[in-house]
Amino acid sequence: MLTRLDRIQLVVRDRAEAAERFAALFGARRLAEDASAVLGARRTTLQAGESLIELLTPSGPGPARQFADRWGEGLYGAGFATPSIEAMAARLDANHVPYTIEHGALYLREAPYGMPAVIVQDVPREPVGDIRSIYEVTNPVPDWRAAADYYTRIFGLELAHFCPIRSELYGYEGVLTLFDPPHRLDRIEITQTFGGRAMDRFFQKRGPSLYMCYLETDDVPMLEARLDALGLQYSQAEGRPPGTNIFIHPKSLFGMLVGVSKTNFAWLWSGRPDLSGAPEGTPLIH
Repeated sequence: MLTRLDRIQLVVRDRAEAAERFAALFGARRLAEDASAVLGARRTTLQAGESLIELLTPSGPGPARQFADRWGEGLYGAGFATPSIEAMAARLDANHVPYTIEHGALYLREAPYGMPAVIVQDVPREPVGDIRSIYEVTNPVPDWRAAADYYTRIFGLELAHFCPIRSELYGYEGVLTLFDPPHRLDRIEITQTFGGRAMDRFFQKRGPSLYMCYLETDDVPMLEARLDALGLQYSQAEGRPPGTNIFIHPKSLFGMLVGVSKTNFAWLWSGRPDLSGAPEGTPLIH
């Protein structure tokens, strides 16, 4: 019952500064300025590619303030699109998942695996800027199977679409809960970490939460050039051909780690390497 990852929510200190950064890097455009009583936040909404980016600053007591007080800036939550908001509400009711409705969106009131979520009606959106979409959020948890079972049940996901994952290099195992393969890459990446690498250290500090997001673009070198021009930190993904896969450091994007992959390249590790366009022999790790 989920069709795509529709948006991410990012708590920041200065929404204007953050909006300028996303515009400079991704060609994001400002859509709206408003407030959310559910989140306890003032909000700037941007569009980049097909995706929305909600920049939040606390306006009083509530989830945004709690996040800011504990962690400062960073990736707070994720929003998913569904073909029928009424059917999704009925499914949440049947599974005893509490939610609050605000402006037609369903805000889940519980996040047992550390992923605050909002569900919205799927509405076609013409892409803008220089990326295709944000297609993944990564959710490290204590037990990836239990988390996958929970999301499958409450969101009506299809187990047959899922892709198992494991990376010795980055220290995790888990599953990609692909929503609509092979048409779209959109998914929740659920991980269980090990080995003391970066994701494991993050999990040991924060527990279940959102670690990062991933986006795709037709022109990775263009983004590298913009990052260089702005003096922002990023790194090449190990074992990847040039121009296919980078990571933008959290210091560059207000506490949020962002993976960037060339359009379709992420199929290499998402169950359909034949769709990736990667040279033969390119490692599957990511």
